[in-house]
Amino acid sequence: MKLTLLDVSIILLYLATMVVIGWVLRKKARQNKESYLLGGKKLPWYMLGMSDASDMFDISGTMWMVALCFVYGMKSIWIPWLWPVFNQVFLMMFLSKWLRRSNATTGAEWLTTRFGTKGRGVKGSHTVVVAFALLSCLGFLAYGFVGLGKFIEIFVPWDAVKEYIPFNISAEFVPHFYGIVFTLFAMFYSILGGMHSIVLGDFIKYIIMTIACISVAVIAMMHLRDHPLNVPEGWANPFFGWKLDLDWSKIVPAADKKIAADGFGVFGFFFMMMLFKGVFASLAGPAPNYDMQKILSTRSPKDASKMSGFVSIILLPVRYSLIIGLTVLGLLYYDQMNLDGGSGTDFERILPATINSFLPAGILGLVLTGLLGAFMGTFSGTLNAAQAYIVNDIYLKYVNPNATTKKVISMNYLAGVVVVTLGIILGFYAKDVNSVLQWIVGALYGGYIAANMLKWYWWRFNANGFFWGMASGIISALIFPYLFPDTLALYYWPLLFLISLVGSFVGTYTAPATDMQLLKEFYRTIKPWGFWKPVHQQVITDDPAFQPNKRFGLDMFNVVLGIIGQCCLTILPMFVVLWLKLPLLITVAILAVIIVVLKRTWWNKLEN
Repeated sequence: MKLTLLDVSIILLYLATMVVIGWVLRKKARQNKESYLLGGKKLPWYMLGMSDASDMFDISGTMWMVALCFVYGMKSIWIPWLWPVFNQVFLMMFLSKWLRRSNATTGAEWLTTRFGTKGRGVKGSHTVVVAFALLSCLGFLAYGFVGLGKFIEIFVPWDAVKEYIPFNISAEFVPHFYGIVFTLFAMFYSILGGMHSIVLGDFIKYIIMTIACISVAVIAMMHLRDHPLNVPEGWANPFFGWKLDLDWSKIVPAADKKIAADGFGVFGFFFMMMLFKGVFASLAGPAPNYDMQKILSTRSPKDASKMSGFVSIILLPVRYSLIIGLTVLGLLYYDQMNLDGGSGTDFERILPATINSFLPAGILGLVLTGLLGAFMGTFSGTLNAAQAYIVNDIYLKYVNPNATTKKVISMNYLAGVVVVTLGIILGFYAKDVNSVLQWIVGALYGGYIAANMLKWYWWRFNANGFFWGMASGIISALIFPYLFPDTLALYYWPLLFLISLVGSFVGTYTAPATDMQLLKEFYRTIKPWGFWKPVHQQVITDDPAFQPNKRFGLDMFNVVLGIIGQCCLTILPMFVVLWLKLPLLITVAILAVIIVVLKRTWWNKLEN
C-alpha cells in the first residue's frame, strides 16, 4: 500500500468535512419539502451547474473511460455518446427552459402539467414514470457501488486492514465491504442536508478534482517528453472509417480481445447507431434522475438553460485531463502493472493501478479524495432524486397528502435508507461496471425514449399513450437481455424503440385526447415547438397577441454548433497532454468561432 500519512490525512479531512456539512445544513434543509429536495429553488445556476457536472464525474464512469481511451485512443471520445453526452446540448438550447417553466418538483409531477389529474391512463402514466425513475436510480447506485469497491481494493489491500476488522470476509466480497463503508458516509450527509449539502459538497469536490486532474495531466506530459508512446497506427486520430482498424496484436494482444468483446469493431455502424439513438434520446429530455432535479432546482427557465450549458464547459476539459493523463501513464508503463482480472486482462484496473504507481504523495491523496468525492457526489445526487419520487410522488400523493413538514422530512430520511440498502443489494449481483452501464443506457433507457419524446412535440399524445409506451418499452428492456444475451444492448435498441413507439400510438388512439383547456395552458406556459397546430389555433383565438415558439430552426442550428463545441472541449486537453500542437490550434480556433456565434444565437436570446 503506497498511501502516506499525508494522503490518508487529506482523505479523512474530506470525509469529516462532508459529515460536518450534512450536520450543519440539516436545519436549513428541514424548512420544507422544496428546501430539502430542490434547495428552495434559490441556488445560483453556476453552483447547480458545478454540482451537476460533479455528479457526472463518477469513479465507475471514469474507470470505464480510461479503459476505453487506452484501447481506442482518440476515437474513444465518441463512445460516451452511448449516454448520449450531447443530450446536455439539447437541454442547454431549449429543453431545460421548457422543463423549468412547469415549476414542478419531479418528473412525475411534471406529467400533471401535460396530462392533468383525470382521464384514462393518468394514474398509470404517473406510476410508470415513478417506477422507471426508481429503477434507473437503483441501477446507477449499483453501478457506482461496483466501481467504488474495485477502486478502493487496489489502494487498501485487505491484508492491511483485516486485523482491525472483527469478522472475516472472503476475497470475493472485499470490494463490496469497501463500497458499503464509503456509501454510509455519502448517505449521511446527503440524507441530512438534502440539496443544500449536496451542492456545497459537490462544489468542494470539484475544486479538489480540478487540482488533481491538472496535476495528473502535467505529470503525464513530463513522462511523455522522454518516452514515446507505443500504440497502433491511427490511435491518435479521432476520425474513423467503417472499421476501427486498430491492430494491437504486436503490442497488447489483450486489447484486440477487448475490442472484439465490446462489439465495437465495425465502428462506423456502431457510431451510426449511437447517433440515431442519441438524437431521439436527447429530444426526449432528461431522464428522471439528478440531472432533472438540478434543472428543476434553478431560479428561472433562463438559469436552467445557463446551468445546462455550464455543465459541459466545466466538466469535459477537467475530466479528460485526468483520463488522457492516466491513459498515457498506463501506456508508458503497461508492463509494470498487474491488470489480471478473473477472466483475463481487466482494463478497468488501469485507473487505480496507474494512480497507485506513479503519483507522488499529496497528489495521490488529492486524486483519491477527488474520486471518492466523485462517487459520493454521484451517489448523493441519485439518492436525492430517488427520495424525491418516493416522498413526493408516492407518500404525499397516495399515503398522506396532508403530512406535516416534520413527517415529510422523516419520510425522506426513511426513503434514503431504504434506497441505499436496495442499491447495495443490487451491487452484489452486478457482474462489472460495463454490464450495469450497458443495461442502463442501452436497454432501460431504450424503453424510455419514445413516450418521453412524443410528450413534448405532439399535441394528441395523451396519458394513456404515455403509459403504454413506457410500459411496453420498460418490460421489453427487462426481457431483451435474456433473449439476446450475447448482443450489445445498443444493437437491439431500434426494436425496443419500435415496440415502445407502437405502444405509444396504440395507447394514444384508444383513449380520448387530453382536455383542450389543459393543452392550451401547457402550450401557453411551456411554449414548445412541434405538432401543436390545433392547440395553437385555439390559443390564438383566445389571445391574438400570443407569440408562438418559432425557434425550431435556430435551436437545431445551435444544437449542431453545441455538439461540435462539446467535442472540441473533450479533445482539447487530450491534444495538450499528447503535445499535438497543430491539432490543438485548429481545435482552439473552431471553439473560438463557435463561442462567438453562440453568444449571438443563444446567450443573447435567452428568455424566461
